[in-house]
Amino acid sequence: MAKVKMIIVGGFLGAGKTTLLAKAAGKLAQRGMKVGLITNDQAANLVDTGVLRQAGQEVREVAGACFCCAYSRLLYVCDELIATFNPDVIIGEPVGSCTDLSATVLQPMKKLSRDTFDLSPFTVLIDPAEFLRNFSGDDSAVDSVQYIYRKQIEEADLLVVNKGDTISPEDLQAVESLIRKEFPGIPVMTMSSLGGVGVDEWLDRILAGGKAGQHIAEVDYDTYADGEAALGWLNAAVRLSAATAINWKAFGADLMARMRTRLVAASGRIAHLKILLTSRGGNLKMSLTSNTGETSDEGAASPCDRATLVINARVRADPEELKAIVERCVKEAAGKAISAEVVEITSFRPGRPNPLHRFDSPV
Repeated sequence: MAKVKMIIVGGFLGAGKTTLLAKAAGKLAQRGMKVGLITNDQAANLVDTGVLRQAGQEVREVAGACFCCAYSRLLYVCDELIATFNPDVIIGEPVGSCTDLSATVLQPMKKLSRDTFDLSPFTVLIDPAEFLRNFSGDDSAVDSVQYIYRKQIEEADLLVVNKGDTISPEDLQAVESLIRKEFPGIPVMTMSSLGGVGVDEWLDRILAGGKAGQHIAEVDYDTYADGEAALGWLNAAVRLSAATAINWKAFGADLMARMRTRLVAASGRIAHLKILLTSRGGNLKMSLTSNTGETSDEGAASPCDRATLVINARVRADPEELKAIVERCVKEAAGKAISAEVVEITSFRPGRPNPLHRFDSPV
């Protein structure tokens, strides 16, 4: 049986991994290739999985732990995809706060599953605005979180500056210069996955082959654990209903604005805040990746009387305070016109990473 091309796309929270997966899957389908997607999160009710499924993609989810700690589950999901869908390509998106993937995922695959997978060079996405924030001497940043961010970049085979159309050419040039200064020797390219610009070039590059997992970062797991624990993690599912048709885009914008305002007032630092509204008229994703950035939206949810809402929040904040703020904002945004039933809500700090495998040197 032919090997399955395995592409793993890393990058920090909000770098645009899910958008790239969706665009890449569509472009590969146009090339006549069957594509399976795998999302990953510390808990269920993942916006990214919902977005990809509603786009008609063949997607599976590894929930409850990162790929490295749930390596056996990752392989099980891959095997199930291969058995039921027979993909030519599998693209996996690890948790955005996860690092050390080369040592704990790529190397085990190269050694233990070399007859099943043909690994592509490990791509790490960079949000240019986030990169500048992390390397600008911003004292408000959490050192241990910055540590994770840096380690993600160190282990990349290929760095992709995503969202290249969201900053000025001068700032983009500054980002590329900083990357080459801080991380010499790692290839760099630029794209805008949302607009599809540069996605074909990226696909051509990684499908052409090349060594995967060339770099293994030296990772202090105490600092790594502190970085993950600095983030409050929340996933929620809400059922919405009303007596009349509701403008769900206006509701979503109001909810995002309320959550941002209250989180900032509580000294929270937003890493990624996103919602998915699904109604009979379609689905709408809204996303925010910093306290001061613009809220982006994709898709559309036509006015009607019912919708479902999924909320994912990754914020430097106490998990219980984060939960209270989100619940309060949902109630306020719903007002008297909308009934909002919280079906499930989970808030926590990620536990200490405990990978099943870890290789000290590249295979």
